[in-house]
Amino acid sequence: MKISDGFDARRLRPKGQSNWRMRFGAVLSALFATAGVLLAMAGIASLIGHPAALGELNASPAGAVVTIVVGLFLLYIGVWLWRRSRLRRRRAGELNMSPHLMKKHD
Repeated sequence: MKISDGFDARRLRPKGQSNWRMRFGAVLSALFATAGVLLAMAGIASLIGHPAALGELNASPAGAVVTIVVGLFLLYIGVWLWRRSRLRRRRAGELNMSPHLMKKHD
């Protein structure tokens, strides 16, 4: 196959943007997940019988259940954001090729 004179392989890769947004998103999602785990553990500890974990916030069983639910929700959001930012960081390195140039899989 003949390579034309105007061919530049650097055009196939996107320009390297700074990925500080993705790193910031990953750090934020890790903080959410950590806070979620800690809140869920504090709620479970309150249900078991050690209510001094968060003071008056989870002194009652209803407050402990609310703490557990909020902790699990924060954990879910943190994991979801982590996976999303990781997927975007991996997609950033793909080639920018037209779909008709890709292999056809039947």
